[in-house]
Amino acid sequence: MRFPILSTQYHQGKTLEIDCDRETVALYDHGGHHIGTLTWAWVIDRILSAQDGDEYAHARAYPRAPLAIKVHCVTSEGKEFESLTGGIGGGGLFIESGSPLQPGSELTVEFTLPDHPSEKIAAQGRVVWRRTKTERLLLFPGMGIQFTDIAPEARERIVHLVESLNRSRIPN
Repeated sequence: MRFPILSTQYHQGKTLEIDCDRETVALYDHGGHHIGTLTWAWVIDRILSAQDGDEYAHARAYPRAPLAIKVHCVTSEGKEFESLTGGIGGGGLFIESGSPLQPGSELTVEFTLPDHPSEKIAAQGRVVWRRTKTERLLLFPGMGIQFTDIAPEARERIVHLVESLNRSRIPN
């Protein structure tokens, strides 16, 4: 069965095809060309081991990808710390932290992407959710940061990287 994507931002015009016999989901671009296929097992495993706040996935306007990069943070009170990201998308990132900030906290983040290590990205963000303890042995404590101010070209670089990462992770 084929399902056109009608309202999901950045994916309108694409099509999902569900094959119940093979237990797969395939994605086709605007021209009907096959982009990739996922097994139901892969989708189920990904859902069960989601890296960050699944309860907020419905609010995301951009796809995410797991990615560990070093991030420098400065709180609105001037406290500085460095950490690693657990995931990133055009709308924000997950920062691993044993003492995550409270939701609503404002901070500045600065990081580089692996495909352009000499170009720093700086953005303003807000903590929108946090995880205070390890869950299911895979999900580290930390906080979900939503970008509140980021240069459009920086967001586009992130979106392009996430699309590339996600394409490379799709099993054949």
